[in-house]
Amino acid sequence: MSLMRPVLNAWLRWTEKPHLARTQDAVALRRSFETKARFYFRAPWGTRFESAALEGVPVLHVNPSKVGPVILHVHGGAFVMGSPRTHRAMLACLSRDADVPACLVKYRLAPEHTHPAALDDVLACYRALMDRPEGVILGGDSAGGALVLAALAEILRQGMPRPRGVFAFSPITDLTLSGDSVTRNAEAEVILPVARAHETLERYLQGTDPRDPKASPLYADFDGAGSVWLCAGDTEILLDDTRRMADRLRAQGVVVTEVIAHDLPHVWPMFHNLLPEGRATLRDLAVWINSLSRTKGDS
Repeated sequence: MSLMRPVLNAWLRWTEKPHLARTQDAVALRRSFETKARFYFRAPWGTRFESAALEGVPVLHVNPSKVGPVILHVHGGAFVMGSPRTHRAMLACLSRDADVPACLVKYRLAPEHTHPAALDDVLACYRALMDRPEGVILGGDSAGGALVLAALAEILRQGMPRPRGVFAFSPITDLTLSGDSVTRNAEAEVILPVARAHETLERYLQGTDPRDPKASPLYADFDGAGSVWLCAGDTEILLDDTRRMADRLRAQGVVVTEVIAHDLPHVWPMFHNLLPEGRATLRDLAVWINSLSRTKGDS
């Protein structure tokens, strides 16, 4: 592990976790995230960004002139904050490492737009890209991980061409928060405050059963899915969301790559500018992306 890891963990514990615990206003959370992203997260030199729309949903293209399968990425932010701008630097690094284009979805956020608005936006963007000859790779982080896994289940259920593969960084897969790690890792977690978790998720669900497979992909069916890559840190409150998701996928015959890293923060590849482990994970994911092969039924 790098020397930067304990420094970053301490900084997040002393600054970000208390900020998320005390700030309730969604607009304030969004403004803070956008500001921090501009300051801390930098894209590789020469990255090209283009704003556009797919089926009426705003998107941000990253290195659109590259050839190959497109990464359709769905950002995290507890369903209430985040945007393509907060995550574009991470996707620019992944785009460079995998040498493929990326597209980030600006889905509708809660509490103004509740479930299933965000999922509908992700599926609309997928439909716009699913006939791309080179294929589509679905990716997401945290809440975005929930959305891409739920989208995968819907794609399979509706008989759409399946994506080449799906990846998720530190996904939340069970909105009931029933995983043992939610309480076991409450103190060790350096970013997410457990005390606010149910309240934040209810702003998104607003009465929807959290066991609905479209909200919690842990309860969805994935028969016929292609390869899935998942990662989480062993001190995250969402650790068991990844472990149980991997077990459910394998039980349904899905090939899963499961990466459990030691003492790394929630969605650590976001910190690729600061954290060597973040850069290494993006490179490893790029290798996995380049290893995916086209099979019948893939987009």
